Amino acid sequence: MGFFSSLFRSRDAPQNRTAGSGYTFYFGGSTSGKTVTERSAMQMTAVYSCVRILAEAVAGLPLNLYRYTEDGGKEKAIDHPLYLLLHDEPNPEMSSFVFRETLMTHLLLWGNAYAQVIRNGKGEVVALYPLMPNKMTVDRDERGQLYYSYQRSNDEAVRSKDQTVILRPSDVLHIPGLGFDGLVGYSPIAMAKNAIGMAIACEEYGAKFFANGAAPGGVLEHPGTIKDPQRVRESWQSTFGGSGNANKIAVLEEGMKYTPIGISPEQAQFLETRKFQINEIARIFRVPPHMVGDLEKSSFSNIEQQSLEFVKYTLEPWVIRWEQSIQRTLLSQGEKAHYFVKFNLEGLLRGDYQSRMNGYATARQNGWMSANDIRELENLDRIPAEEGGDLYLINGNMLPLKQAGAFADMTTSREEEDDHEEVLELESEGGDGDGPGGTDAVPQRHHRRG
Repeated sequence: MGFFSSLFRSRDAPQNRTAGSGYTFYFGGSTSGKTVTERSAMQMTAVYSCVRILAEAVAGLPLNLYRYTEDGGKEKAIDHPLYLLLHDEPNPEMSSFVFRETLMTHLLLWGNAYAQVIRNGKGEVVALYPLMPNKMTVDRDERGQLYYSYQRSNDEAVRSKDQTVILRPSDVLHIPGLGFDGLVGYSPIAMAKNAIGMAIACEEYGAKFFANGAAPGGVLEHPGTIKDPQRVRESWQSTFGGSGNANKIAVLEEGMKYTPIGISPEQAQFLETRKFQINEIARIFRVPPHMVGDLEKSSFSNIEQQSLEFVKYTLEPWVIRWEQSIQRTLLSQGEKAHYFVKFNLEGLLRGDYQSRMNGYATARQNGWMSANDIRELENLDRIPAEEGGDLYLINGNMLPLKQAGAFADMTTSREEEDDHEEVLELESEGGDGDGPGGTDAVPQRHHRRG
């Protein structure tokens, strides 16, 4: 039974390691022969552009801590210590933008983002410091509990004699990317190293192509025997090699003949291959091609829709990872029922000026937005409440069907009551019905209405 019990043990039982902790072995050589690492990949313009677009987008979004109110709404928890850390300054050395940009870059390149959580004696978070993902290992102890092992280096700001630091899960803000075990993410660069390696090879081929004079390699044929072929080769390369010597006229002596070999870049579809690799890398990060400079399939009619899809299908999943990781780690168990963290995506989802104004007009006329609600979205000053800035208004020309004639009936009844009261008033003054003081002088308004 020992053999079978070990063979069919529970797949959910905690082990002394995580499946994703060994993801780094995926880095290295690719099928194109080029070594792909997170740093060499960033030298590709397409990879650099995608990482920069996503990192700056997440870093530039307003990040606020909110508190649930008693009436079911929400308000900014400005008085909470965590609000300042997330919105303005996570530590004395960097701003919130730089902090989130750094962590998002780590998340896109390594598939994980780590930050050390510094707490005071009360357990409150007082600072957040980024940690390098390639120095972090996630493992389990003998009891199956997770712990983080971080390898320090001499170039870090915090100096310590201990090269390895063991951190508890509550001391690490961990934002994992897509992974296999739900604990550690896999690097997009490592998983797509063959596509990125091919792009690096194409770029290197193009650079060498122009460095060699923008002409294919070839052979110099001599009818006899050359005494010093090395000298002839070096002389030819120094005279005609390099992009600066392109299109020079060669003078061949002693009956020599130049025979080109290889194929032209047009035959090899070099430019088409490079363009395809740019789209391939944009596909890895789910970035629309027009955002990395490829406008071939973009137009004025669809580019706005592509930008909205970028927010909904590209940014929103990353933002949710951030929000849930922050709430899980930085908020205490008691605070989770009263506070929540939210990125504001409204600014990126706004259309052009005319579309916004039409939407605001619809919301204003139907009563679900006040003037101050609209002005806050447009970053305008609030109108004082006594001047009607917080009023919610609706049009009065739309009524339920069963009340369609209610207003007209109510008006007729009021007019008849007014006539009756006027008759009674005249009779009480002593009129007998004849002459100016009688009831004949009462205007018959109900007759004149026809």
